[in-house]
Amino acid sequence: MTYYVYILASRKYGTLYIGVTSDLVRRVYEHKTKVVPGFTKRYGVDKLVLFEIFDDPTSAIAREKELKKWRRDWKTRLIDEQNPNWDDLYSGISS
Repeated sequence: MTYYVYILASRKYGTLYIGVTSDLVRRVYEHKTKVVPGFTKRYGVDKLVLFEIFDDPTSAIAREKELKKWRRDWKTRLIDEQNPNWDDLYSGISS
C-alpha cells in the first residue's frame, strides 16, 4: 500500500496544513469540498502544494511529525524548491 504526506496551503505563502493519508485523492477532495469540520475548513486551506510518497505508514507518519516540527520558513522553502509557483497539484493526481 502507498502512503502520502501532503501539504495544503490557502494561497502562496498562506496558511499551511500537513497531513498523512493512504488515499491522497479522496483526502484532498474532502479538504476542497469542506465536508469535514476543522482547521482546513475554518482557514480555507485546500490547495495541494506538495506531497511525498511512502511505502509504509510508519515512515509516512514519522515524516509528517518531522515536517510539523520544522520552522515555517523551512516548509515554505521546501515547497518553493519543488513547486515554485505553488500550483495546485490536485488536478494532476485526480484524473
